[in-house]
Amino acid sequence: MELVEDCGGTSALAVHVEVLVKPRSTASKTDVRMHVVAFLDHHRVITGNHRWTEFDEQFLRQNVDSVAIADPERGTIDLKGCNLTVHIFTLNNDGLSTLNLEEDEELSAANHWLLPAAEFQGIWESLVFEDGVKTQLLDYVSTTIFFSDKNVNSNLITWNRVVLLHGPPGNGKTSLCKALAQKLSIRLSDRYTYSQFVEINSHSLFSKWFSESGKLVTKMFQKIQQLIDDEDALVFVLVDEVESLTAARNASHAGTEPSDAIRVVNSVLTQLDQIKRHPNVVILTTSNLTEKIDLAFLDRADIKQKIGPPSTEGIFNIYMSCLGELMKCQIISPRQQLLTLHELETISFMESNVSQMSLIPSSCFISRKSKGLSGRSLRRLPFLAHALFVKVVVLEPLSNNLPPAATLSPSSDITFFCSLDSNCHAGKVSGGSGQSSRQRARGQSKDGQLCMRHSATL
Repeated sequence: MELVEDCGGTSALAVHVEVLVKPRSTASKTDVRMHVVAFLDHHRVITGNHRWTEFDEQFLRQNVDSVAIADPERGTIDLKGCNLTVHIFTLNNDGLSTLNLEEDEELSAANHWLLPAAEFQGIWESLVFEDGVKTQLLDYVSTTIFFSDKNVNSNLITWNRVVLLHGPPGNGKTSLCKALAQKLSIRLSDRYTYSQFVEINSHSLFSKWFSESGKLVTKMFQKIQQLIDDEDALVFVLVDEVESLTAARNASHAGTEPSDAIRVVNSVLTQLDQIKRHPNVVILTTSNLTEKIDLAFLDRADIKQKIGPPSTEGIFNIYMSCLGELMKCQIISPRQQLLTLHELETISFMESNVSQMSLIPSSCFISRKSKGLSGRSLRRLPFLAHALFVKVVVLEPLSNNLPPAATLSPSSDITFFCSLDSNCHAGKVSGGSGQSSRQRARGQSKDGQLCMRHSATL
C-alpha cells in the first residue's frame, strides 16, 4: 500500500484489489472491474488481508473465483477513503517446462513457468516476515521500472536489478522469490502482456570438461536474453544458492578454487552487466552462505535482505494459517472462526467461545517453545503432531476395486510416547488385544513432566 494524492489534494491510501477470474469466463475486464467496484461499495471496513470467494450477485458467481484486498499489513482499513487499484487476472495451468542449452541434452539447465502460475498461487499469503519486507521488495521493483520510464541516466544513478535474499535455510527465501514474481505479474498485468519465471539449475552449468563451465553460463544467459527481447514480457530469473556460481575468487589464491570456477564467476558478472540495460527483467538470488560469495557480486546486489526465523507475531500467524488449513480439510472439527493478532489485541486477549481457539497459538508457552525454529519447521509441526499423538486413521482405498496399500492385523496396536520438554521417544508397533481406537492419551514421564501417550488399533 502507498499514499496517493486524491482530487481534493489530500493523501488517500492506495489499496490493491486482486480479482481472480474463472478460466472459462468470457466477461471483459471492464465489466468485471465495474461489478467488483460495486461489490466493494457494500463492504466499507475490513481488517487485515481479506478475501471473498462467495458472492450473491450472479455475474460475480459466474465469472469470478475470488476478490482479495492485498497487502494491508496491519490495522483496519476504511475502503471508502481509499484509492482502489483493481488487478484482474487468470491463472496459467501449463505447469513447469524446462530449458535445455542444447536440443540433444537431457539435463535441464533451467525450469520455466508462465505467470501467474496456478502452483504459485497462495504462496505470498502463506509467507510471514518482519513488517515491511514484502512491501520493500515490491517497491524496489516498482522503482526500477519507474526510473527506466523516466530515462534516468544509469551512468549517473546506478541500479542493477539484482536482489539477494540471504539467511539460514528453511525460512522462505526461495518461496519469497516465487511469490514476489507471482505478485508482480498480477500487479503489472496491464503493462506487460505476460510474465515468465526462470529458475536456473546452477549445478547443471558445471561441465565435466575443463574450461567449459563459463561457456555454459554464457549460453544460459543467451537463452534468457531471448526471453527479455520480447518487450511485452516481464522476466524473472531466480538463481538459488547463488554461491554455487559466484564463489569468492580470492579463494583461488589459496589454491582452493579451480580456475574453471573463476571463469564461471567472471561470466556471471559479465552477463549481469549486460542484462541490467533491459527494463523488463529482475534477477532474484538466494544464499545460505553469503561469506562464500564474491565481493563483486555482492556489490552488484541492489538489495541484500536477510530472511531469518519468524518473530513471535510471525509464529502466531504461521500457526493460525495451519489451524485454518486443518479445519478446511476437516482434520480439525468443528470449523471455528480464527481471529488475527490485531483482533485479539482489540479484545485484550479475553477468552470466549469465539476467541478460545485463536488464543492457543498466542500463549507464552507455545511461542517460547517455538522461538528460533525456521518457518519450514513450524509448518511441519502440525503434521508431526498428528502423526505422533492423534488417532491413526485407516486410509480408505482410492477405489473399491483396489486394496489398501498396507494393512496391519486387527489386533495390532500402535503406541507413541513423547514428552513436551524433550525429544520424541521412539514409537513402537506391537501386538495387542484389540483396544479401542478412541483410548485417551495419558501418561507421565520419569521427571514428572507431562507425557502424552496414544494407543490406536488399526
